[in-house]
Amino acid sequence: MQSEDRPVPADSSNADVPAGQPKAGSDARRAFLTRMMASGFALAVQPVMADVIHTSSEGLDSGPTSIALPNDNGEALPAYYAKPMHAAKPLPVVIVVQEIFGVHEHIQDVCRRLARLGYFAVAPELYFRQGDPRQYPSVPELVEKIVSKVPDAQVMSDLDTTVQWALDNGGDRSRLAITGFCWGGRITWLYTAHNPLLKAATAWYGPLVGPVNAITPRYPVDIAGQLKAPVLGLYGGQDPNIKQEHVAQMRDALAAVHSNSQIIVYPDAGHGFNADYRPSYNEAAAKDGWQHMLDWFRKYGVAPN
Repeated sequence: MQSEDRPVPADSSNADVPAGQPKAGSDARRAFLTRMMASGFALAVQPVMADVIHTSSEGLDSGPTSIALPNDNGEALPAYYAKPMHAAKPLPVVIVVQEIFGVHEHIQDVCRRLARLGYFAVAPELYFRQGDPRQYPSVPELVEKIVSKVPDAQVMSDLDTTVQWALDNGGDRSRLAITGFCWGGRITWLYTAHNPLLKAATAWYGPLVGPVNAITPRYPVDIAGQLKAPVLGLYGGQDPNIKQEHVAQMRDALAAVHSNSQIIVYPDAGHGFNADYRPSYNEAAAKDGWQHMLDWFRKYGVAPN
């Protein structure tokens, strides 16, 4: 499968185009989508650590793509995918959900890491209607301008579209998993309560409790009894944002419904411990968490042949 970069038809009106997106025709829109999915790191995470992990794309079918959305206005969902080249059989699928920084280089690299193990990994850019997360120079500005305006309902729908695209392009319907980081960790819990096709999920340091509103009406602690597949939660004991009392609340909620889901806490790790491009990286916790994720997928039937 070659990268599918479908041009988006020009709109007759620009009235509903969100801030940060081009108010022009298909050429400008195509350029916007291409820029969002280019390699490189978001401005808000600069400077990047010198020893950042880079996984080669050699031998992989990988790159940016755009996924047609089921509406009438010509929207396309930007995404990055990676899978083994010349795969003869349907492949197990892992949907990779971004950090708050979008599908920048680290998330793309996670996709390539999974592809090298035999998975078909796809990471959709779930903020694209609100703007380009790569272009904001600070986390507070990024949260205010984009992240806080992304509705959970929109995300669930876009993930449904991503799953269907993966299944239509060589993915195995019977072997579907999801993983996500930070912002995407919370989404991983929520999507596992949403999609009955999922067989397994791994959430990396995603918020478990928090204030609800029309944009984010529920948190993982609220949907423990609705999970359609077992979730492995990976958390840091030194995370200042996701406190250990929140982890305890989630464990209690899971225990109350006799869930097979589990939570592992790394006592010496903080938030973002798998982010090898940031000072938060904790190599021991990251490697152990990665192996636990792979074992979890295998345990619940989502593993390469």
